[in-house]
Amino acid sequence: MPFLIILLTGVIYFAVQAQQKNDTHRANFSGEWKSKESISMGGNIVCCYNSGDRMLAQTMKIAEQANFLTIEVSSSSPGAALATSQEKLTFDGKESQINHGRERGKKSTVKLSDDGQTMTVNSIVHLMVATPYHADVQEQLLVYVTEVWKLSNDGKSISVHANAKSNLFDSGRSWTTVFDKVN
Repeated sequence: MPFLIILLTGVIYFAVQAQQKNDTHRANFSGEWKSKESISMGGNIVCCYNSGDRMLAQTMKIAEQANFLTIEVSSSSPGAALATSQEKLTFDGKESQINHGRERGKKSTVKLSDDGQTMTVNSIVHLMVATPYHADVQEQLLVYVTEVWKLSNDGKSISVHANAKSNLFDSGRSWTTVFDKVN
């Protein structure tokens, strides 16, 4: 009987140890982060965003929960007043939407990598722009943006690699922005 107890204890111990090794540690993006320039500035697509959008911010406060994260920012477009906003990005693949009125806004989805170390944000920014040589004629501009967020191994910086492409005139751009942890 004691042999059976020892054997059973050993089997349970090794099963628990094996499960812990297979469990991946998910990156935690929580904290306050600061960069020298906004994400959009690196790709020079500033004109696509409204004041208060996280893509214009140099500082972000991120609070991560089990199934979503919120990003609080204060930012402005060139020549505009400072605006604050909060964006909620869910990890369930469901689309989040921001509507700025007058056919301006953004739709986003988020996906975590299988290893939990990167987060991919796919967004479609929509706005109305004047057509060339016909300022009074507006057409829908769509900007497709993919951001891949990766937390550094020491947890002190986030690199955001972005790709953007437009439906009207853009052949595509890629750039990386690094945010350092403030606290």
